[in-house]
Amino acid sequence: MIKAIGYAAQTSTAPLAPMNFERRTPRADDVAIEVLFCGVCHSDIHQARNEWGFASYPLMPGHEIVGKVTSVGADVNRYKVGDMVGVGCLVDSCRHCEACESNLEQYCVEGPTQTYASKDRIDGTLTMGGYSSSIVVSERFVLSIPATLDLASAAPILCAGITTYSPLKHFGVKKGDKVGVLGMGGLGHMGIKFAKAMGAEVTLFTRSEAKAEEARRQGADHVIVSTDAKQMKAAAGRFNFLLDTIPVQHDLNPYLQTLTFDGVHILVGLIEHMEPPVHAFNLVAKRRVIAGSMIGGLVETQEVLDFCAEHSITCDIEMLDIRNINEAFERVVKGDVKYRFVIDMATLKA
Repeated sequence: MIKAIGYAAQTSTAPLAPMNFERRTPRADDVAIEVLFCGVCHSDIHQARNEWGFASYPLMPGHEIVGKVTSVGADVNRYKVGDMVGVGCLVDSCRHCEACESNLEQYCVEGPTQTYASKDRIDGTLTMGGYSSSIVVSERFVLSIPATLDLASAAPILCAGITTYSPLKHFGVKKGDKVGVLGMGGLGHMGIKFAKAMGAEVTLFTRSEAKAEEARRQGADHVIVSTDAKQMKAAAGRFNFLLDTIPVQHDLNPYLQTLTFDGVHILVGLIEHMEPPVHAFNLVAKRRVIAGSMIGGLVETQEVLDFCAEHSITCDIEMLDIRNINEAFERVVKGDVKYRFVIDMATLKA
């Protein structure tokens, strides 16, 4: 066993606090990793506070992990000691269903094993995430970090990055397409960068005129203030794709009207029921589609890391001392971060 330390919640109402625990002795296909940086995702907060209703405790969050290989199992051939690697939202899956065989492990028919708060498929122990000194993961679920990427800002690519890249790639966004991005938080600002790098004309939809300058700095060509009825009316029938990163209930109907025929509204933020209801006419009259997308498989996650290296795309981050994690959670809830906290795990040693 490998002795480790991390920050975990013991109950849904307890703050995160230091916890000593043990990682498993590496299996034949395992890679042992010293965690150097770990991003803070809003889903970490939802899970720690059991806001989705299926958390298990103790719960140690973190699924945007970058680190250095410290040892490998006997059957590992892709990685060696000293390699810089990443671990995202998944650490295992059934590996034999149609989804897994199609490199879509996130849609594993039996359900993928999450990086934290899931049962290990072999020994039944609870997975612990990247708010920790180390992690041990099967080789298939480890990713190579390109040498040209800054390690800290690469961490959020493993969740915020793949979550926005995957649907843009899947639905075929290409040069000349008009893409609207709804919301500009951790997901939205990456969506702007990816759509722009794919050659699209990119527009940010925001409730705040104050975000216009920042949106253009991120690469947006245009900004539409969604609370301005005149601007929304002028945008009718204009867009091929909408990448919707808004994580709370919102009215999809005005946005659907901005899509051209065969336009696709892609949900990546909302994971609860739609309220108010979608008016079917907004779909039927123009053969529009509402679609959803969840992170990406391992092949595609490696692809987005390489894409970021090729196009010099990084996530905008604020570095964090892990001792301030609970305050950071409150700031994330308030939207007071541009655009992702990343924990410097060297602070864990303090």
